[in-house]
Amino acid sequence: MIANIARTGLLFAALALAGCSESSVTDFVPQHANRQLPAKIVAEMKAKGMTRTSPVLARVFKEEAKLEVWKQKTNGRYDLIATYDICKMSGKLGPKFTEGDRQSPEGFYTVRPGQMNPNSSYHLAFNIGYPNTYDRANGRTGSNLMVHGACSSSGCFSMTDAQIEEIYAFARDAFKGGQTEFQVQSYPFRMTAANMARYRNDPNYQFWAMLKEGYDHFEITKVPPKVDVCEKRYVFNQVPEAGGTFNPTGACPAVTQPQALQTAYQAYKSKYDAAFASATGGDIPAPKPTIAGLKEAAIVSDWTKKRARGERVPIEPPSLNQDGTVTVTSRMGRIDSAEGRRMAALDAAAEAKKKAAEEKLAAVAAAKAAKLAAQQQVVTATVPQPEPAATEAPRQAAQVAPVEEAGAATKLKKKLLGLFGS
Repeated sequence: MIANIARTGLLFAALALAGCSESSVTDFVPQHANRQLPAKIVAEMKAKGMTRTSPVLARVFKEEAKLEVWKQKTNGRYDLIATYDICKMSGKLGPKFTEGDRQSPEGFYTVRPGQMNPNSSYHLAFNIGYPNTYDRANGRTGSNLMVHGACSSSGCFSMTDAQIEEIYAFARDAFKGGQTEFQVQSYPFRMTAANMARYRNDPNYQFWAMLKEGYDHFEITKVPPKVDVCEKRYVFNQVPEAGGTFNPTGACPAVTQPQALQTAYQAYKSKYDAAFASATGGDIPAPKPTIAGLKEAAIVSDWTKKRARGERVPIEPPSLNQDGTVTVTSRMGRIDSAEGRRMAALDAAAEAKKKAAEEKLAAVAAAKAAKLAAQQQVVTATVPQPEPAATEAPRQAAQVAPVEEAGAATKLKKKLLGLFGS
């Protein structure tokens, strides 16, 4: 009997635990992480032959500050479904080199379900997967590079909260539909012939030309390219021959590629080369600032470390110029770190203490001045002061009048004595 009761108790406990496990996926997730896509987007997906849970892909263009979401159609090819303005990102055009250089990554990255963060302190977020195989093969460092909300960035791609809710929903629904990972392609700019011509003399040009091959493959096929790394460089849509493998730092193996893709790519490249030649001879916009390789990355990283320690540093990160000089802004401060905020609070307390001491000294000086003024008034009141000349004349007249009256009386007395024979 006791055993039966015990088994029944365990059964109810197991059922309760199962119920908790099934609901825990949403019980501890913020409501905004489960927000559904707007009806307008759902209708547009349907019109383009996409389902709510079909696979996705994201493309980022730093100079244009755009993030695109693409979805797979029923024919297997992808089509653009949404474009968002990036709210904020730090750094310059060019790849991320090292931890603390404040650069947003450029390259081909992979996002899996475990990289989704519904409880991010930046509203919602997903880690793009930096450093990837290429980055590690080239000694590049950094971590926690995200697409997130809150419109605040130190190397991430930051969106508004409303934007990240939609982007997050696209990825979440695709994972629910069975997609195991999606690609994030991050570029310095739209890799048109005109833009490549603008940056043909940039130190990052060779890196960008390598990325452009993957960009072109997607433009041609509208399918995410297969990405591998060998000899410390990207290779796209290459299939190693029997027994071959890709070694990120080793020699590339013998490979094959579908003939249809090769033909399409050569045709695409011919048109591009003609457009590039035409662009170099015309009037094109000036290029935007770009990172000057590892040297500038190291300078900015050092600035970041000082700031993290709470030291006073220029408000803006330093910039390496083409002539080798470093530009540093004059405005100083402690920002963007817990230690910096602590040191800033100490600075504020010291400044307040100094101000209070100055105010106390000023009050003491004012009191002494008031006391001295009061003493001067007392001295002035006790010392006799000469009367004005206007008040002396009546007093003199009053003194002369009795003398004159006395003389007249004497004369009268003598006159009377003469009359009566005295």
